[in-house]
Amino acid sequence: MASVPGSMDSSQRKEIYTYNAPWTVFSLAWSHRLEQQSQFRLAIGSYIEQYNNSVQILKTRMALPSSNAEYPTMQIYSACEIEHPYPCTKILWSPDGGKNGNYGGKDLLATTGDYLRLWSITEESEGKDGKMGHKREALLNNNKNSEYCAPLTSFDWNEYDPSMIGTSSIDTTCTIWDVNTQQARTQLIAHDREVFDLAFSRGTDVFASVGADGSVRLFDLRSLEHSTIIYETPSLEPLLRLEWNKQDPNYLATFKVDSRSTIILDIRLPSIPVTELGGHAGCVNAVAWAPHSSCHVCTAGDDNQALIWDLSQMSKRPVEDPILAYNAEAEVNNLQWSSSQPDWVGIAFSNKLQVLRV
Repeated sequence: MASVPGSMDSSQRKEIYTYNAPWTVFSLAWSHRLEQQSQFRLAIGSYIEQYNNSVQILKTRMALPSSNAEYPTMQIYSACEIEHPYPCTKILWSPDGGKNGNYGGKDLLATTGDYLRLWSITEESEGKDGKMGHKREALLNNNKNSEYCAPLTSFDWNEYDPSMIGTSSIDTTCTIWDVNTQQARTQLIAHDREVFDLAFSRGTDVFASVGADGSVRLFDLRSLEHSTIIYETPSLEPLLRLEWNKQDPNYLATFKVDSRSTIILDIRLPSIPVTELGGHAGCVNAVAWAPHSSCHVCTAGDDNQALIWDLSQMSKRPVEDPILAYNAEAEVNNLQWSSSQPDWVGIAFSNKLQVLRV
C-alpha cells in the first residue's frame, strides 16, 4: 500500500493508551454516557475456547506525570469483571446511558452468545477505588419448548427506541426484543442460511441484515410480510458484518468472509456497490462509521492495520487510499468509534485494548 500522510504506529508518541487484558480481547463497546474529557468507560469481552469467559468494565483515571514525563497520563483499569458463558459475539451499552428509566435508570449492558443477556452496571460506594458492581437483569431465549437456543451471532440496540434490541442467529432468524417486558416482539426468518449481523437504520422501524447466503436484506417493522434484497455478492459469498451510517442512512458498509476489501452500498442504488475500499493486506475483521461524520469510516483487519477513509468524493472517483493508517502490534480483531467522544477510537488486538485519539 502506498504510504499514507497520516500514518502512525504504536511506538510513536501520540495519544494512545493501552490496557493489557488476561485473555484475547474480541468484543468491545464504548459507554454512551457523557463523561468528562478523557474519562471513558468501555466493556471488553474475552475470546477463550472454552465455556468460561469474561466481560470486563474498564474505566480511566489520570495519573501524575513521572519524573521524565511532561504531562499527566491516562491509565485504563478494570473496574468490574463479569463471568460470561462462551465468548461474547457482541457487546453494547444502552444507547441512552440509563436515562430512559429502564431498571430504575441503571446503565444497561447487553451481550450475545448462546443467549441475549442484559446486565445492570452500577457505581459502588465511595472509597472502593472506582470499582463498579453488576447484576444480571435478564436472560432472553425465544425457544419456549426447551432451554436450547441457537447461537446468536450479533445484535443491535435501537438508538431511537432503547426498549428495542434486534438479534441475529445461525438458525436463519432475526428476533426483535422488548427490553422492558423481556419478551420477543417478533421473530422472522430473515435469510436462507445463517444470519451473521443486523443493524438498525436512523429511526425505529427499518433494519438490515447480512448472512451466509451472501445477501443484504432490508426490513421494515411496519410491514414484515416483505423484505428487499438490496445487494448480493457475485458468487453468493457470505457477508460477515454490517454497519449503518447513522449520519446518512442511505449508506451501509459490509464485507465478505476472508475478504481484504470493504463494500460501501447506497440503498438508493441497489445491486452495485458505490465503492469498495481496498488498502488491507489481510482479511477485514471490523468496520465502523464515524459517529459525527457521514463520510468517514474506519476498517481494520488481519494485516495489523486500522485505516480511516474519507468517502466525501466517492460518487465522483474511486477511493484509493485512506487518510490515516494505524499500525497495531497484531491482527486487529475489532474496533469501535466512541459516539459520546468522537475523537476516540478503540481497537482490540491480541490481549490488548488500545484507545487512540484520531
